[in-house]
Order: sequence, then structure tokens, then C-alpha cells
Amino acid sequence: MLCCIVCSIILSIVLCHSVLLIRTDEYITSFPYNVLVNKQKCVDVIGHVLFFTQARALTAQTAETDAIRFLVGTQSLKFDNQIHIIDFDDENNIISKNVLLHQVGEIWHIGASPADKAVLSTCYNKTSDSRVVSCAAVWRMPSDWETGSHESPDDSTHNPQTLELLCHLDDSTHGNTTCVLWEPMGDGKRVISLADNHALLWDLQESSTQATVSSTASLEGKGQLKFTSGKWSPHHNCSQLTTANDTAIRGWDLRTMSQMYCIENAHGQLVRDLDFNPNRQYYLASCGDDCKVKFWDVRNVQEPVKTLEEHSHWVWSVRYNHSHDQLVLTASSDSRLILSNMVSISSEPFGHLVDDEELSEGEDNHQDDKGKEPLKDSVVSTYEEHEDSVYAVEWSSADPWLFASLSYDGRLVINRVPRALKYGILL
Repeated sequence: MLCCIVCSIILSIVLCHSVLLIRTDEYITSFPYNVLVNKQKCVDVIGHVLFFTQARALTAQTAETDAIRFLVGTQSLKFDNQIHIIDFDDENNIISKNVLLHQVGEIWHIGASPADKAVLSTCYNKTSDSRVVSCAAVWRMPSDWETGSHESPDDSTHNPQTLELLCHLDDSTHGNTTCVLWEPMGDGKRVISLADNHALLWDLQESSTQATVSSTASLEGKGQLKFTSGKWSPHHNCSQLTTANDTAIRGWDLRTMSQMYCIENAHGQLVRDLDFNPNRQYYLASCGDDCKVKFWDVRNVQEPVKTLEEHSHWVWSVRYNHSHDQLVLTASSDSRLILSNMVSISSEPFGHLVDDEELSEGEDNHQDDKGKEPLKDSVVSTYEEHEDSVYAVEWSSADPWLFASLSYDGRLVINRVPRALKYGILL
């Protein structure tokens, strides 16, 4: 009999076995898959999902705002690769999954359409003429994927369905594709692919079954410049893009495909990831191999407005909370995930909403806050459930207090924001 007052329950679903393990400090016991656990919801750690192969590609299902759902792409050289659809039932604390085959190659990046929850993109490696080529494509899930089998975590007990190819996003003249970015809050008809030193803006036509390049931009300079990551800004009518190459960060105007700004040596080593503050249109976060996370005001890129140095190895991913921009997640090769409360540079530095114009024009525009100090930034939680490099972290698109992280050994960990912080923000 499980004791309901245990406050350190870790729930693990091992996909190559048909049991769900509930681990506590005192014992390990097993139950059939999809059992009801943790009725009192006394913990903030929800669970682990351990895949049978390596994985590094993770995204929330952006168009799904009712169900808590994440998509994971595997990275296997020996077996057919797969898309795992992970559902979490918050009411009953049940984790379930569905599996779709991705037979074209190992998945390095995955993205979800903002308009159609059945459509996704992948960047993958395939072998062509004895060399490895990085490609990209847009896919549709089978029409009955939501009603598919969710009963067993054993992949051998049912035959996974195959994704339907809608179109390729490959242009051999531009090189290997690193990632595909969907237009934020768009109709799912525009994507950007980053291929070597080219940014390609694609228009998806006829139910996304055709893709045409509408415009391009290129990195110019000495050496073999290559994009490593990018982020499509949700601000300014989605007309701006930010990219990273080597140690530099660049901003682009998509209307003219011209460079707006460049932050040279933004990090001491390779820049790994970028994210825009959803509530402050000029604020950008970056992370890199120098173990640092930096926050920038792109109107003045001489110095970062804030720098975090909490990780001890490369930082692979940084994500702002979609609703509460003071909450920032970072994932690193030090096997840790860190949740920070960056309230001093958020849209609510004094505990209530203050827009960019007020902050930039000085205290005269917010007399009520005169004499007040901005709230203090802090590390809220450090999560150490992973045992390998954590390559990706994503907030749920349906629940602003829930997030998932993925490490290379295939372990997906779902966590909640601590309740004390949640209520402190809401109240």
C-alpha cells in the first residue's frame, strides 16, 4: 500500500518494459501501465519517461492548448527512428504515449505547427552517396493518431503507424539543414529553415503538400560560416528573426531579408540556443558553450543586461515561460535543469505589469513604484533527475506551470513549477 504522504515520488515509464515503476527513498514497486498515482499531488516532480534509444529532439505540441502533450524524436543508428507522442493527464497524474515511425533517419530537431496539431517538421540525417546529409521535411500524423493505442509502454505490443510526408524542405544548393522554425502564432503556412549559411523563408501551399522558397538571406564573411540555431520573434508582426553562428548573434528583418544588428562575441564559445521574451519585445535570451546564459536588450547590444553562470558545462537550451516571463528554464550538459526567477528584467519587475516604454522612459512614468527596488532574481530550483546531457527543455503549451526536459539517454522528465512560487506570482 503506497503511503500518500511520501513527498519524493518519482514515476518512471520504461518503454521497453510493460510496467510503471514508482520509486521512493524506501522501496520500489511496480504497477500496470497507466495506474492512478499520487492522488494528493504532493510533489512537483511528476515523472520520467525512459525511451529505449537516444533522443535529443523535443517540442510541445504548440497548437494543442487543452491537452498537455509533448513530441519527442529519437536518434538511433540501429533501429527505425520514431516520434513519441507523450500525453500527461494532470487530473489523474497519468502519462501515456503513442508512437509514429520516422523511417528516413535520426532526428536532430523537431518543430510543431502553431495552427494544426497534426502537422510537424523534423530535421534528420540520412546517408546519400556514402555521405551523411542533413535534411528537413514537413509531416502529418495519421488521421486516427489521437485514438491510437495508449495502453502499453512496450513498443513491441503494437505496430506503430507511419507519418505522412507532406513536403521536403531541402534545397541541395543551400547545404545541410540545422533547424526549421514555424512562424509564431501564424496560420502554419510559413516556415524558416537554416541551412549552412542560408536562412530560407518557405511558403507552404495546398495543405502544406508543396513548399516554395519566397526569400533568402545569407551569412557573409571569412571562413565557412554556419548557422547553429535561430528563433522567430513573436513580436513586430513576426517580421524579425534572430540567428546564432559561432559566437555571434544576428537579427534579421524578414521583410527585406537584411541584417538589423549583430552581437559579436555574444558568448566566449559557441552559441547554442536563443529565445525571445514573450512579453518584452526587445528582450532576448541566449546560452552557449561558455556555460553562461545571457539576456539582451537588442536596442543596445554592447553589453548583456544580465548574465547567469549557474551551470558547469555547455548550456544547450534556454526557454522563457510563455505567460510569466520571469520564469526561465535552462538545460545543460552538466545533467542539470535550472529554473530561474528573473523578475528584475521581466515585464513585472515590481510585482505588476510594466511595459517597455515605461521602463525605458524612467521613473516619472511609474510614480507608484518610486522608491521601490525591483524584486530580486534567484534560482528557484535545480533539477537533477537526469543522468546524461540535457539537450532540450520546453514549456507546455496547455499548462504554463508544467515543463518537460530531455536528455541524450532518452529520459524525458516532466516537472511542475513549485507551488509556492506559482501562488506568489498569481497572488
